[in-house]
Amino acid sequence: MTKRSIAVAIAVAASTLLSAPAAAGHETDRGAHVTGPLPASLPGDPRSPDIAETYPFFATPDNLAARGYVEQEFLLSGRADGWDTSGLRVAEDVAYTTRVIVRRPAKAHRFNGTALVEWQNVTAGYDLDALWDVDTVTRAGYAWVGVSAQRVGVDQLRGWSPARYGTLDVTGSGTLVADELSYEIFAQAGKALTASGRLLGGLKARTVLAIGASQSAARMTVYYDRVLPQVQAVFDGYGLIVGTAPARRGPEPVFQVLSETDVRSAVRPPDTGTFRRWEVAGSAHSGYAGQVYRQPISVRDLGAAPVYDCAQPPFSRVPLHHVVAASFAHLERWVRHGTPPPSAKPLVVEADGTKQRDELGLARGGVRLSQVAAPTALNSGDNTGESFCRLFGTHVPFDAAVLDRLYRGPAAYVARVVRADLGNIRAGYLLPADAAENLREAATHP
Repeated sequence: MTKRSIAVAIAVAASTLLSAPAAAGHETDRGAHVTGPLPASLPGDPRSPDIAETYPFFATPDNLAARGYVEQEFLLSGRADGWDTSGLRVAEDVAYTTRVIVRRPAKAHRFNGTALVEWQNVTAGYDLDALWDVDTVTRAGYAWVGVSAQRVGVDQLRGWSPARYGTLDVTGSGTLVADELSYEIFAQAGKALTASGRLLGGLKARTVLAIGASQSAARMTVYYDRVLPQVQAVFDGYGLIVGTAPARRGPEPVFQVLSETDVRSAVRPPDTGTFRRWEVAGSAHSGYAGQVYRQPISVRDLGAAPVYDCAQPPFSRVPLHHVVAASFAHLERWVRHGTPPPSAKPLVVEADGTKQRDELGLARGGVRLSQVAAPTALNSGDNTGESFCRLFGTHVPFDAAVLDRLYRGPAAYVARVVRADLGNIRAGYLLPADAAENLREAATHP
């Protein structure tokens, strides 16, 4: 043990009793305790001193009960080692307490045996369940598990509801503020799904997949490349969305899905026996579907939804989450049965990183959903302007003259959508249920 790690252990030893939840918990083989589920009252008052009158931050407004699902929140506390981004162990056996939020089937027969464990994204300064999609999760029967692994998100939670989250600490009482503990905290949450039945309400997870978007994917890349070779594996596979992917090729499969926004180089890693990469034409790093979902939650929990002044109309309508849903299904089969996903053509990118575009301005190559193959608008991954505008892509509807040139009438348009979607289903890039959604939208397009 280094001098620094000894100092850390001494500094946080006294905080262990203070940070541990008072209620009895279930101990995993590492010593992590699962406490909960916490009481929740939605709508409630986050500022109430009575935890029973509070509710989980960014609790989903989706009607989970109608789909046979429940949402529950837990505290996870234990001791973790700390790692820097080079893979050097910088601290040992440091106390932590964080939160885990679970959305799962209420009944065992609805559970497909796979847990999607998401590293909550904190780019906006608070926990964001970037990969939660109610259709993707509930149709397949997954359990979705969101883990608060980073300081920024936990600090915001503590201020948002002191009664609910005041005991949380992922910094070793302020001694480790660069998320050194985050890697093992995330892994211990995944381990707790199989070591304890409490998180899943008694459901048994056969497959545990780690997923993360954007900065969370970057953190998971560090974990996979530099930490995982030194520790015991927890996750069966990794889904890294709109972010980096590991350079190391380990035994655990890695599936990377990128929006058009994220592709900035003509140089790509090749697909291998344990790695796949898909690039989705016309899609954005943060597109329309996610913005629509989070708008009312932001008003409820943050007081307002952000407004952006972008150079072009923002938020691509290409449903990247449809491709992500297909990738999760492939990753599950890959892990369970050894069946590798199909490869996909990349976007056509010039040597300087510029994407080739057709006469309508649409990117060439890549996975081409019907919103691009049978377009009614210019959807792209590019934009400029303030704040996060560069991540939103663009959506500019075609005028009547362009639509008349592309299609002889509504029936011709719908037929083209169907052809594109059937091709994507056969190729493995689209699930039939999402193709049905596309068809419903196409049939009502003016």
